[in-house]
Amino acid sequence: MAEKRFGVALNQALRECMEVDPGVIVLGEDIAAAGGSFKVTRGLLERFGPERVLDTPISEAGIVGAAVGAAMTGLRPVVEIMFMDFITLAMDALVNQAAKARFMFGGQFSVPMVVRTPHGGGLNAGPQHSQCLEAWLAHVPGLKVVCPSTPADAYTLLKAAIADPDPVVFVENKALYGMQGEVPEGLPPDVIGRARIARNGKDVAIISYGASVHTALSAAESLRAEGIEAEVVDLRSLQPWDEETVYRSVARTHRVVIVHEAVRSFGVGAEIAAKIAEDVFDELDAPVVRVGAPFMPVPFAKSMETRYLPDAGAVIAGVRKVMT
Repeated sequence: MAEKRFGVALNQALRECMEVDPGVIVLGEDIAAAGGSFKVTRGLLERFGPERVLDTPISEAGIVGAAVGAAMTGLRPVVEIMFMDFITLAMDALVNQAAKARFMFGGQFSVPMVVRTPHGGGLNAGPQHSQCLEAWLAHVPGLKVVCPSTPADAYTLLKAAIADPDPVVFVENKALYGMQGEVPEGLPPDVIGRARIARNGKDVAIISYGASVHTALSAAESLRAEGIEAEVVDLRSLQPWDEETVYRSVARTHRVVIVHEAVRSFGVGAEIAAKIAEDVFDELDAPVVRVGAPFMPVPFAKSMETRYLPDAGAVIAGVRKVMT
């Protein structure tokens, strides 16, 4: 069993998929010789050549539009959007074309493409390079949205996304690229839409995804000193999301806190809280609490960004609220 960094696990998944399937191509800004802004595609150009590892002009609309066409003609493109903020420039190709192709053509065409993109703060990159926009994309029928929290999940879920017959947005938190974790040899592709229990507990369920899972785990360890055993549920996939695993956790713990780095308003947490209220309300002993960023752009200044991002203290406060 080998320890790998999150970014290295992504690179390994890309490399192995490209070795097996010559139809897998990689394209994006500075992803060839430079290896991408976060070096996830490093070494792929030397291994697979410029026909399959393509640097593109600075045009997210053009990149995703080209990938849609490539996917509809039999290739499996993997696009890198340098920052999630810039996915806004590709929304027509992604939302109106990729997501709708299967429906527009009566099932005769699908769009087997992956859009990889980093989200999240922590680098003092400001309001145009730090946004978490996954809730937008999870709202679009025809798109799948995945957000892993560990190197092993990054590896297995990216392989699953590349193999998927429909478009997948693969969200990577920038804070995780250097994270080390075990990636067992020979792991098969995972199943999109399946959550995991990252920590067992009996008193409250903390539901999260991406880098916020680690914030939740830190909070859970601190809460143990107060006699509170928190269960941490890692969603891993936001569209579809694993209702069954979440509902079982609610039935065990009877209290729920949902945590994400995205702004709290109209977010993934709001959808999950609403579904819990609709489907398993009788299991609740307290209202569901959501923990997220305030409704404002991400600040530049390190001191302000630190206060802006939900931390373990905010999660602990949320748990104390549902325990009273």
